[in-house]
Amino acid sequence: MNLSDQLSLTAKNHFSKPAYVFNGEETDYKTLEGSVTKFASSLESLGYQKGDHIALVVGNTPHFVIGLYGAMRLGLTVIPVNPIYTADEIAYIINNGDVKGVITLDVLMEKFEQMTSMIPNVEHYIVGETDPQLQGRESSLKEQTYSFTKLVQSGSLEFDRPTLNDDDTAVILYTSGTTGKPKGAMLTHKNLFSNARDTAEYLQIGENDRVIAALPMFHVFCLTVALNAPLVNGSTILIVPKFSPDAVFKVARDHQATVFAGVPTMYNYLLQYPNEEEKDFSNIRLCISGGASMPVALLEKFEQHFDVQISEGYGLSEASPVTCFNPLDRPRKAGSIGTSIVNVENKVVNEHGEEVPTGEVGELAVRGPNVMKGYYKMPEETQASIKDDWLYTGDMAKQDEEGYFYIVDRKKDLILVGGYNVYPREVEEVLYSHENITEVAVIGVPDENLGEAVVAFVVSNNEDLTEEDLRKLSQDKLAKYKQPKEINFLEELPKNTTGKILRRSLKEQVATQ
Repeated sequence: MNLSDQLSLTAKNHFSKPAYVFNGEETDYKTLEGSVTKFASSLESLGYQKGDHIALVVGNTPHFVIGLYGAMRLGLTVIPVNPIYTADEIAYIINNGDVKGVITLDVLMEKFEQMTSMIPNVEHYIVGETDPQLQGRESSLKEQTYSFTKLVQSGSLEFDRPTLNDDDTAVILYTSGTTGKPKGAMLTHKNLFSNARDTAEYLQIGENDRVIAALPMFHVFCLTVALNAPLVNGSTILIVPKFSPDAVFKVARDHQATVFAGVPTMYNYLLQYPNEEEKDFSNIRLCISGGASMPVALLEKFEQHFDVQISEGYGLSEASPVTCFNPLDRPRKAGSIGTSIVNVENKVVNEHGEEVPTGEVGELAVRGPNVMKGYYKMPEETQASIKDDWLYTGDMAKQDEEGYFYIVDRKKDLILVGGYNVYPREVEEVLYSHENITEVAVIGVPDENLGEAVVAFVVSNNEDLTEEDLRKLSQDKLAKYKQPKEINFLEELPKNTTGKILRRSLKEQVATQ
């Protein structure tokens, strides 16, 4: 089974049910299934065939859903790209990914017109219409440009689909590239389908659920948890074009949303939203957190305020992405990423790949049908990451006696102070426990005496809070070598488009001081 065939099956069983809601308008499963088939048919008419690569450079709109599933139905490999990337970043992915065509939006075409010489191998631009003011605009790429809407309308339902094999590459996801150039994780049809199915089962996402998709769809967290998993079981997806607390609360209220998925930063913004009358999550039965470790203080405050359970999980692009979630059939453990989801194994290993005793810290390794087949055109990097079918995540973790895993920190973020290991998250949790702290990031900086020193960056909602207040807090709760040497107050921490705090930017900031 694959996602394309599963959509056909879901549409057969739930044809009149809303598949998604966008800008207040519902689209049922029968209509979505027809649009996907006709779009695949039109792509074939343009000369695309199984194995070709196509980039999907759109935000959270129906174009993403139809474009993704239509391209996969033809057997194409889809490369989702962040639409706010710079020209250089987009060009690198398109060229490295051997992209033949680009699915994008009218509001982004000016960027592509300026990039023509950078991506000479792109043959077609399939453009979704979103802004009426841009209709009739002359484009220097008009000979290569096709209307997304017209391709869907003109396609045939008598489309003869190719056979999709489990090991065929369905999607290539380029990692954020915190070190060097981004790497393209090749995810197969089996990878994506199994993870969507197993995530839906583990989190009990079913046909009566209405799932808010406010995370960016090009990101693997949203792709699996808020898009593919709901479609597998006939849920309704509530598409939010761009995250904001008022947009999320409005969608939740207007459409009686039952599931919300977000990164910790989103939960922080929702909790801090000043208009109490609009903070309505009364129909939400489950909140899902991932993308970064959620501070325990934030998790507990959110659950108490909204009277809803947060299931924190863990994943990475190379694993499609989900490997763990806090189970729903027993109490969740604050600070834990939960237990292995069905059909996926996790273990904690030392530098020799040997499993460490319960409670000890090591690197988290993952095995299952969700693990990528490798990095595109990077065999050496693939070999370094996947050993004996186990994917080495680069995250430091530990496991308790009940099988719950805890992320201690990224392997590369470990701080060595005088030979002692300091995990940034431990220091961050202490600072987060102060009632006036809303965001924290801790990094290591070079120190001529100790090798590295701990530096903290904090955002406060109280201008009277002082460095001395936080120093006293850390002195009470942390060993001396773990205490921050410096505490810097910022108005906001640097983040990427998914809301993940960028420690790298903070390190660069310190280096230039």
